[in-house]
Order: sequence, then C-alpha cells, then structure tokens
Amino acid sequence: MAKQLLHLVMGGRVTDPQSCEFQDLNNIDIVGVYPNYEQAEEAWRGNAQRTVDDAEMKYVIVHLHRLLEPELPGK
Repeated sequence: MAKQLLHLVMGGRVTDPQSCEFQDLNNIDIVGVYPNYEQAEEAWRGNAQRTVDDAEMKYVIVHLHRLLEPELPGK
C-alpha cells in the first residue's frame, strides 16, 4: 500500500486570474481531501473544466502532506 499523502482541492473567485488571492473566503468551495495526488488531480480537473469559461474562478491543489510533515521529501 502506498504512503498516504494528503491533498486538498479547493477553489473560488480570485481577485486576479494570475494569483491565488480569493475574493471571498466565506465562499471558498472545498471540494475535498484526497489520499494521493492522482485522485486530487482528477477532482481538480473536473472542477476546473466545469468553470473554464469563468476567468475569475480558480481551483487549486494544496499539498497538505508538505504542511503536516515538511521534512518528508517531495513527490
């Protein structure tokens, strides 16, 4: 069994499409937490494609495992 590496997928309306500064933190869409990057990417891709026509909507993958255990090597 592969080591669990937690990833958070979230999104929302940003102030600038080239940044990750969200306009309203109360309206962040928390898609979910996933045990590996592959599943997180699948969730991210579905949400990003659903909102592709809205330049102010951005979905991101946050590598929670790097925040929880920063001494682990990156994957």
